[in-house]
Parts: sequence; C-alpha cells; structure tokens
Amino acid sequence: MSRSVLVTGGNRGIGLSVVHAFAAAGDNVTATYRSGEPPAGAPDGVTWVRADVTNSADVDAAFAAAEQAAGPVEVAVANAGVTRDQLVMRMPDEDFSDVLDTNLTGAFRVARRATKGMLRLRRGRIVLVGSVVALTGSAGQVNYAASKAGLVGLARSLAREVGSRGITVNVVAPGFVETDMTAVLSEARKAEILGSVPLGRLATPEEVAGVVGFLAGPAGAYVTGAVLPVDGGLGMGH
Repeated sequence: MSRSVLVTGGNRGIGLSVVHAFAAAGDNVTATYRSGEPPAGAPDGVTWVRADVTNSADVDAAFAAAEQAAGPVEVAVANAGVTRDQLVMRMPDEDFSDVLDTNLTGAFRVARRATKGMLRLRRGRIVLVGSVVALTGSAGQVNYAASKAGLVGLARSLAREVGSRGITVNVVAPGFVETDMTAVLSEARKAEILGSVPLGRLATPEEVAGVVGFLAGPAGAYVTGAVLPVDGGLGMGH
C-alpha cells in the first residue's frame, strides 16, 4: 500500500533522490523546499510545499499539506540542512546558531510534528539525515559537525520514547556525496578526500536514498536508534 511520506529539503541532492525513490515505490510524497521553485524533472504527483524548518509554523503547514494530500504522515525524512564553514576562531555566533537551528532544531521540529500522527497510527518511520563528520569531526565545521552529532542523541532518545508505539527513529550518516556542494571543490581537494575513502570514490545521492528507503521499508522494521553510515568506509571505527 502507498504511504504518506514527507521529505524536507527535497528539491536537490540527497533530498531529491529520496523523493524520487519513494515516488518510484508508489508512495505519496510531500516535499519541502526553502527557496526558488520545485525542481524541474521532479516525479509527477509530488506535493511541493515552500517551508523553512527553522519556523515551526512552516513545519506544521507542510505536515498539514501532506495530511490533506495523502493522509497522516507515516514516513518523515528530515533532510533539510545548511553549512557555514569557517575556522572556529573566525566563526561568528550567528553562523554557529543558524546551522544548529536548521540542521538540529529543524530536525527536532520535524520529528515532534511527525510523532503526533504516528502515535495515533501506532506506526511510523522517522529518518534523520546526518553526516560522517558527526563522528569523525571536520576542521572548519564545528557548527555543522555539532549539529549532526546532536541528531544521534535526538534519534536515540526519541526511539526510546516512541518505540512501544511501533515507531522507529534512525540516522543515516552519509560521507562525501556527489552533490552541488562537492561539485565546487577543487580537483586537489577532491583527490585529498578520495585518498581517505577506502572505496576510493564519492557516493551517489541514490545510494544514500537507498539506505533511507531500507530504514523506511519492511526490512528495516526492527532497526531503531541506529546510525547507518553511507560513507565508503571513511568513518569506520567511530
């Protein structure tokens, strides 16, 4: 049976691949974007909602749109995120707080709203898109790494709260992925990155979406409170 699925930050990169994957599986997908327009070439039938996850009213409106289009949300994927990279000694307060507000508190807003309907349904899947840097650290990304590390505590605490109602909560932790953000890196920087990845290549967004789909599908029914790396071995041992 098709499910009601909500994906935040679904207009590009990993988020858009997640939207494609759920739509291809026959689910009814609602996806959010913060600015611009819905992407060209998006799957037919997706409900697009302009929403900023730093605004609770926007998050509520996105869920309301999903509920109107397809019924109570059964799968919520918190993918929306930003970066503001800078060495810590030069990082202004707002660059730290803005990244945490979007990446961590935004995911909290999504998870909080998702659980309202899922608790009534007595089932649901919540997937938070984290990062390998949450576990390994990354120079120049204290804000981003802190926000993604916070997702682990959020997911595991919430998993304990709602597990008895048939709701799972997990984190997918991608490594370096072929997206707009990595496309602007110099060839020297890309070579440096690939030198630290045992598989010797970047991930595709579709590979990350596949793991999200696993956690949201029948095979992932007994997985909760987990952090699943999709990083080519970059973060092994952490």
